[in-house]
Amino acid sequence: MPLISTKGAYGLTAMYELSKHKEDTPLQIKEISSNANIPQNYLEQLLSKLRRAGLVESIRGAKGGYILARKPEEIIVKDILIALEGDLKILDKRTDNPVLNMFFLEAKENMKKLFEISLAQLNEYQDKYNQVLHYNI
Repeated sequence: MPLISTKGAYGLTAMYELSKHKEDTPLQIKEISSNANIPQNYLEQLLSKLRRAGLVESIRGAKGGYILARKPEEIIVKDILIALEGDLKILDKRTDNPVLNMFFLEAKENMKKLFEISLAQLNEYQDKYNQVLHYNI
């Protein structure tokens, strides 16, 4: 089982799209779907889970859509992934070896620390990507 499934990757992508939207108006599902290349019906399911987790808010009506429930600086990637995946796992079950169980538990905690960045901090990766693009031109 992968650490992060398509559900987690798509959900994080949708949240990143919402974090880049600077206007006070909500983003409609079709906009997020188009910008992030996520199937619209799948995106609806993901946004529903993220709403129940308190990470996004839905606005009803003709001009409705989704907005972040908090500032991008306050939303942690780990929380998004856990809301969608249930938990971040390295292993689905325990082994019969207590030493390996301790190792896997420590590895899981270290992995969670990797995802302790905010949505706003993902912009640093945009900057890195831009530098690589510029360098390869």
